[in-house]
Amino acid sequence: MSTTQSSTGQAESHVIPFYKSVSENFEKAVAVTEYPRGLTEQIRVCNSVYYFQFPVRIQGEIQVIEAWRVEHSQHKLPTKGGIRFSNLVDQDEVMALAALMTFKCAIVHVPFGGAKGGVKINPANYTVEELERITRRYAAQLVQKNFISPSVDVPAPDYGTGEREMAWIADTYGAFTYGQDINALACVTGKPIAQGGVRGRTEATGLGTYFGLRQTVEDPEVMKPLGMELGMDGKTVIVQGFGNVGYHAAKFIQEMGGGVITGIAEWDGGVYNPKGINVEALHKHRVETGSITNFPGAETIKDSAALLEYECDILIPAALENQIHYKNAPHIKAKIIGEAANGPITSQAEQVLLDKGIFIVPDMYLNAGGVTVSYFEWLKNISHIRFGRMGKRFDEGVNQRMIDSIEMMTGKTFGETERKMLITGAGERDLVYSGLEDTMMFAYDEIKGFWHGNKKIQDMRTAAYVSALDKVATAYMQLGLFP
Repeated sequence: MSTTQSSTGQAESHVIPFYKSVSENFEKAVAVTEYPRGLTEQIRVCNSVYYFQFPVRIQGEIQVIEAWRVEHSQHKLPTKGGIRFSNLVDQDEVMALAALMTFKCAIVHVPFGGAKGGVKINPANYTVEELERITRRYAAQLVQKNFISPSVDVPAPDYGTGEREMAWIADTYGAFTYGQDINALACVTGKPIAQGGVRGRTEATGLGTYFGLRQTVEDPEVMKPLGMELGMDGKTVIVQGFGNVGYHAAKFIQEMGGGVITGIAEWDGGVYNPKGINVEALHKHRVETGSITNFPGAETIKDSAALLEYECDILIPAALENQIHYKNAPHIKAKIIGEAANGPITSQAEQVLLDKGIFIVPDMYLNAGGVTVSYFEWLKNISHIRFGRMGKRFDEGVNQRMIDSIEMMTGKTFGETERKMLITGAGERDLVYSGLEDTMMFAYDEIKGFWHGNKKIQDMRTAAYVSALDKVATAYMQLGLFP
């Protein structure tokens, strides 16, 4: 048994190790395929695990910090995965997340292998200057061991890190390469726009969650057995975690889909209103007070973990892994669970939920929006041009002439707002959103094809693993063994 952290910040000791849970889910997929055992074992294991310790001077004293970088699969390069800053991070967690990244990239046709990094600290305990020293020293260790470069391994933000840390890493990598790598900014994604980031990256995982759930609730083959009407409009939704992913998922579900956000849980408490919570108002309240609790538009729930068991149509765990386990799984009342976090349901709990008839949209598909848009950022960096720069004005000119022709032939005059909407060409954010939407739609249909094409597959997670396994296995077989 391992120890993890619940949404309330309390230690939990009734969950199985994260990597074991991922491996058990992988083995379910292997059982319904006919690939050679040696090949599937190669795909399952982590190829490279780099554990190291490094000293940093903190408040005049030397502190030794533990860190990891794991490359799960090099069937495609570079490998890709975030860097997590947490005092709970360990090798098991980093290996599990790296494995999920391999499968996630394969599912959404992003040509990367999976990787992940971890630094065992609580960022809240350090000043900005101290965090910069820690981040740069971590990056320097990766450079020295060839665990970072635009063509080898490309990190990204994760829990406890953001665009600030990614900018520090990019600058550190650039200092080590002495201007010899023209693609140096592509060594990491999730950067600020001014440092080569891409518009739409911040909200990408939450937006991808919305697109994935939209596909699910518009699928008659999913909704009819659940006894639910098609579409997101009016569906009640509870979100666990109001960080970057949870906030944006809730925002897009409410604003674009018409879903009713009835509950939101955070580590220090939750809020609940069966008639709905204004997500933007709650976000503003948290910015002003430092917490979502005591929000005037909802009831404060002290035990935020209890919100997981409230009635709702859709439950979205968007916090840490292992949040739904064998103890609370029997009490879950949602009809659909959308895994916006990595590994929020243990393999033990999953069977309980499936037996209850709950439909699970798996993490390796649903939260793939982040790595998809990270791929777009990487492409932007190695092409050295902003998306839309070459074509936006040309498209607007074509649209303008088309509108003028329609007005001349019909005698109808478009209003100023209508004209502007029809003429405006696609900018970078528009193209990123469009690319992400298409990716999530295509991946859903592909997973569904594996699911309905194999009578042995009983759930969407196994179908997603089979989809990933098929792509990775094909790559290995085509590459062959050397020597």
